[in-house]
This record gives sequence, C-alpha cells and structure tokens, in this order.
Amino acid sequence: MNILIYSLIISVIIYLLLRFIANISAKKLTKGVRFFIFVIFIILALLLAVGGRFLLSLPLILLSLAIVKLKGLSLFQLVALFKLIQTLRSSGRFSFNQNQNIKNSSTLSLEEAYKILNLNINQKISKEDLNKAYIKIQKKIHPDISPETARLSSIVNEAKEIILKSIS
Repeated sequence: MNILIYSLIISVIIYLLLRFIANISAKKLTKGVRFFIFVIFIILALLLAVGGRFLLSLPLILLSLAIVKLKGLSLFQLVALFKLIQTLRSSGRFSFNQNQNIKNSSTLSLEEAYKILNLNINQKISKEDLNKAYIKIQKKIHPDISPETARLSSIVNEAKEIILKSIS
C-alpha cells in the first residue's frame, strides 16, 4: 500500500514539474538550470573544503565555471582571452593600470599584429584568412559580449588594419 501512495506522490510531482518546465520560456529555464548547477557545485565544494578535501573542491569549482558561463564567456574562451592578454602585456600594449591611454597610443608592429590574430607571419595569407582569424577573436572579446574587453577589441581592430595594409 505504501508503494502505491509513494508512486502516486512521485508521479504527481513529476507531472507538475514537467508541466511547469513546458510552460516556462527556454531562456528562463536555461538560466535557472545553470544557476542551480552552479549553486550545487559551490555547496559541494564548500562541503569538501570543510571536510578537508580541498584538492577535490578546486576541480569542482572549475568544472562548474565551465558548465555555467560567467559573464558570457566560457572557461575555454577565458583561457583564449588570457593568452591574448598575455601576448599584449608582453608586447607592452596592454596593462591593467589607469594610464592605458598614454601607453597604448603607439601603433603595433606587423609581427605583433600577426601574433595578436594568431597568424603565421611566414605564410602568405589572404583577406579571407585574415577576416576568419579576426572574426574568431572578435566573437570572444567583442564589447557587446563583455564591456571589459573594449580595449582588447580596439587592439585587435588595429592589428587587423595593420595586416590588411601589409597585404594590399
């Protein structure tokens, strides 16, 4: 008898849950699921950290960041963005201090422009190849996606223009 009551209760709960999911918009549903997964991973990571399993909690947090997009950028896009920032910082074209406008007023060299767009300077590239590389990077760092990347976007634009002038 108890099995029948429990199965009836579970069936009603599943029915109501599926009905709720069918009536909610897809955008709200994905946002809710992402938030729920993120909260579950944070709680699990905190429990593991409190339990002395800190080495297990760190990968869970990174996994949750890969599943749940943070500010429109996934973990893989953040790694690519980090590589771009490192290239720009090593060339002295990008810094996180307030004097960016003073430092970055100079133009890029042709070699730096090729590095920024992840192209090989020794190969002859066409305008199509240049546009593909440009679009691939701009999809990740466009200011509409994340306003913090406006300076990076302008540097990528400058690199494209320099390479375009050298091709023509």
